[in-house]
Amino acid sequence: MEDKFLGKQVDYPQSYAPEMLVAVPRYLNREKYHLSNDQLPFIGFDSWHAYELSFLTKKGLPVTGLLKIVYPATNPSIVESKSLKLYLNSFNMHRFGTSAKEGLDLVLSTIKKDLDKLLETDVNLGFFNAENDDAQFDFDNYTILEQSKNVDEIEFVHFNENPQLLTPSNKKGELKVASHLLRSNCKITNQPDWGSVYIHINGDALPDLDGLLQYIVSIRNENHFHEEICEMIYKRLWDTYSPNELAVSCIYTRRGGIDICPVRVSHQHLLPSKLISSDILSSKLLRQ
Repeated sequence: MEDKFLGKQVDYPQSYAPEMLVAVPRYLNREKYHLSNDQLPFIGFDSWHAYELSFLTKKGLPVTGLLKIVYPATNPSIVESKSLKLYLNSFNMHRFGTSAKEGLDLVLSTIKKDLDKLLETDVNLGFFNAENDDAQFDFDNYTILEQSKNVDEIEFVHFNENPQLLTPSNKKGELKVASHLLRSNCKITNQPDWGSVYIHINGDALPDLDGLLQYIVSIRNENHFHEEICEMIYKRLWDTYSPNELAVSCIYTRRGGIDICPVRVSHQHLLPSKLISSDILSSKLLRQ
């Protein structure tokens, strides 16, 4: 099911085509990390930004904007990204409504109905067609790991995920760190996916920062979907440090007109409120 469209040449549908949507069960990856859907050590959301939503009104006026999709990490499946791209493009030449507003209401209700059914959950949608000069960011006051003074002295030799690099420091308390060096690859096409990871951890054992950066770099040749990478990092940190609180957010750059930003946290209050709100367009990172 994962490779129904990935890695294949597929013609874009010329009219509304809900049959293009493909659901991928989450358990397929979670089993590897001993994650049970019934006893997950996290709550979270997957936030998607689709930059190419467009349709026509009945008079042929194009309506174009950014679609934000948010759904919980506790539902059974994710939507495969290329299938979503093909599905959204099926609206491009389809006509909805006598006005832009009426058409948009029809399109959003249609997309919600289709995604709710596919993902077996309540999907929240937002639509944006103007820049937001007051856009806010959830991840202020994070230390960027690769900006440390001694980064050029670190030896990076592992480029496949290696949790043994996660060594403890002699510190405890709260740590908020980030890296823009996250890179993984699509598990089907092997195309690179670039992103940033934000980690908030609180406990009696904290990671050594050099080791944590080496670990993030070691993901470079891993082949997983974005959601799976986020859960892998979370589970490794959870198992290694047994923290009181943990939050991992991965903000990937867009590919194929879509970016995917999964969030996994141990407690509700750690959720990044702007990123997971469908009616808020938070500020973007450099590569988004």
